[in-house]
Amino acid sequence: MDLKSGTPYWAIRNGLMHAFPPLRQNLRCEVAVIGGGISGALIADELAAHGIETALFEQRDIGWGSTAASTALLQYEIDTPLLELCRRYGQDAAVAAYRACADAIPALQSVAHGLRDVDFARCDSLYYASKPRHCNALRDEAALRLRHGLKLRWLDTGELAAGYGLRAPGAILSACAARVDPYRMTLRLLARLQRRGIAVHDRTRLELVRAGSRSVELRSQDGLRVRAGHAVIAAGYAGQHWIRQRLARNRSSYAFVTDPLDEAMLDGLRDTLVWETARPYLYLRSTGDGRLLVGGADDAVDRPARRDRRVPGKAKKLVEAVAHRFPRLALQPVFAWGGTFAETADGLPWFGAHPQHGPRVLFAMAYGGNGITYSMIGAGLLRAAIERRAHPLAQLFSFERSR
Repeated sequence: MDLKSGTPYWAIRNGLMHAFPPLRQNLRCEVAVIGGGISGALIADELAAHGIETALFEQRDIGWGSTAASTALLQYEIDTPLLELCRRYGQDAAVAAYRACADAIPALQSVAHGLRDVDFARCDSLYYASKPRHCNALRDEAALRLRHGLKLRWLDTGELAAGYGLRAPGAILSACAARVDPYRMTLRLLARLQRRGIAVHDRTRLELVRAGSRSVELRSQDGLRVRAGHAVIAAGYAGQHWIRQRLARNRSSYAFVTDPLDEAMLDGLRDTLVWETARPYLYLRSTGDGRLLVGGADDAVDRPARRDRRVPGKAKKLVEAVAHRFPRLALQPVFAWGGTFAETADGLPWFGAHPQHGPRVLFAMAYGGNGITYSMIGAGLLRAAIERRAHPLAQLFSFERSR
């Protein structure tokens, strides 16, 4: 899949950080992870850290798919409000999903702590009402979260203007969020695994030959064989090609990044992610070197050529949207890009086995706005499945809920 358009900032900032070899001989392992983006890297790291013999394969260069275009907002907040998830799946399941996302933020911090220079930083999350009529529902959302121990506070119009230069009728402020350079984190994680003896191969496309009761057999484009106890398909949005069932809707999202800004201009945005109740939503967050990254303007386009042509116009639209909400900010895009993302009907991911392939083939489909947070949760969930242990979110995040 052609997953990105324009000039993604992470690819420019980092360049080609580390070279990984393609597969050159047949291989056996306990788990074959297919997909060398941030999801595959987090899963491989989790498995290897617990003594599971793991090998990872990527058909492109490592990190060069949707990870290179990710804007990497790390939040406990799911695109679907807690109120709506409760209506869909019941209070216990919905709250468990939100709490798991909250726990994933410090877990990601622990992973990043062992790496060098991945621009990880803890942040606040500011979720504002796009229109006055959204305020009542947002206050109800805040009250429900508070009842279940999710810490936050309500900010009114004056506080938003004074603290952030934001023109909005009200907002939820939470302390549980973070940012990261997703491309750099992926490369750092997999380079560390390679140094520890884990096989990491890029430019290696694998196809499923057989999924039996005891093992999985895969074959490369060169005819080489990989035999594993389990295969984990962490191929991002391309993972949908492995399943006949339609699970998500592909869309395009757009983003740009500025030059470094003065501290006075950033103000409260220096350590705060910002997003809104409207759908699709505008969002902003800073980088470690003081730039602002702005994203949104999503559309239903799923054709690379059309997405390519839309990048300049979408960047202009995002600039205008920021100027409307933050009158003090006059932003100039330096790099702008667009990328494919997949959206599930309920905003939740898919993790686990699918009936089409049986229990030895596991999927990691961390779709939606919480992709990296979901991947951190999914790493533990999939390890539990491989070790034949129960996991509290296995049912909610399984393919069973789509029936």
